[in-house]
Amino acid sequence: MTGDIIDGKRVADEIRGELQARLERLRARGVNPGLTAILVGDNPGSQLYVKMKGRACEEMGMAHQTITMPKDTPQDVLLREVASLNRDPKVHGILVQQPLPPQIAVEAAVTAVDPRKDVDCFHPDNVGRVLIGTPRFAPATPAGVVELLVRSGNDPAGKDVVIAGRSNIVGKPLAALLMQKAPKANATVTVVHSATRDLAAHTRRADILVAAMGAPQTIRADMVQDGVVVIDVATNRIPDATKKSGYRTVGDVDFDAVKEKAKAITPVPGGVGPMTIAMLLVNTVRAAELALE
Repeated sequence: MTGDIIDGKRVADEIRGELQARLERLRARGVNPGLTAILVGDNPGSQLYVKMKGRACEEMGMAHQTITMPKDTPQDVLLREVASLNRDPKVHGILVQQPLPPQIAVEAAVTAVDPRKDVDCFHPDNVGRVLIGTPRFAPATPAGVVELLVRSGNDPAGKDVVIAGRSNIVGKPLAALLMQKAPKANATVTVVHSATRDLAAHTRRADILVAAMGAPQTIRADMVQDGVVVIDVATNRIPDATKKSGYRTVGDVDFDAVKEKAKAITPVPGGVGPMTIAMLLVNTVRAAELALE
């Protein structure tokens, strides 16, 4: 068997299409959702990601701006900028792009953002709401994973889901979303990580496996059962002399081998990536709606 390819771009386009009616209702009330990204430094990956977010806003007719700050920006200068955006009624969503330079504490930057404008869902208030099952926003990448599963006909309810990775951005919040007694959830969730003994013993019993460790092609065919559904969140660069750039992008899963055993699998790129941006747009629209309440 060869697994179905779960097309993240197609699902993302579907979600963006569904947003149009909500955008029209907001604009009828004189509101155009606005997203502001703050980019500190010149990390190429961050620059590309912020550019993609801006392009997505433009395609939806949403307002957006990127504030670029030098990599030696002091923490207090960044926090003053965030405070100014918190007060601006035209800014509905704020994201401080990570990674940040070493002189800026991630916790300080995250907690400075008004929780009602925290469309990345990193503020402790929003993280706590996700954990107890009353989210203001759902974190973009984990929410994108959930939508990919449900919309591809792989509802996680009653399934054994194994998440490989325990980051605050993907692994932990995804576990919180999937374990809820709620639609699109009700899964039995296991989180494995770099300190897990016998990783393969856990991954082999997964009905749904989510790979988010940042370890290139770690998940091999002998580590999954036949009929597994695989969501590969990771984006890794590995050397490839046949490419002009000298590298190619792969996930945490050995795609070519695992797809032969999988019921369904996401590619890298083209799987989770487009979903993250789509769900960020959803959160920005939600923030604009909440501002009117």
